[in-house]
Amino acid sequence: MRVAELAAAAGVPRDTVRYYERTGLLAPPPRTSGGYRSFPDSAVERLRFIQGCQRLGLRLKEIGELLSLRDTGECPCEPAEALLRRRIAEIDEETARLATLRADLVRMVDSLPDDGPCLDPEPGTWCAPGKEVTRC
Repeated sequence: MRVAELAAAAGVPRDTVRYYERTGLLAPPPRTSGGYRSFPDSAVERLRFIQGCQRLGLRLKEIGELLSLRDTGECPCEPAEALLRRRIAEIDEETARLATLRADLVRMVDSLPDDGPCLDPEPGTWCAPGKEVTRC
C-alpha cells in the first residue's frame, strides 16, 4: 500500500505517515521498482495505535518505546501502565494548576467595580484606589 492509501486507510495526512517513518515509529517499507513506498496492511493498525496513544497524551518517544516492546513480542502492558499512571499524575497536576488559575481570575473579576464610573487604576494594578489591589 502506498503512502496515500495508508494515510487514507488510517485517517491521517500523508505527511504524518512520512514523519512517523522518519522518526522510526513506522519501519521503512520496501520500495517498488519505481521507488514508491510499499507499506504492509499491518501499518494501518500501527498508525491507529499511535493515534490512540497520542489521544491519551503520550509523547512520541513513549509511543516508540511501547512499539519497540510490541515488536519484540513482549507484552507492553506493564510499561504501558506506568506511562498511563504518569500521564494521570500530569493531568492531575494540570487540573490543580487550572483550578488555581480559575480562582485567581474569579477574584480579579470580583474585585472590579460594579457600580459607578470606573476610576483610573493605580499603575501596575487592575483596580482604582480604595478597591482590592490585584497585581499581575
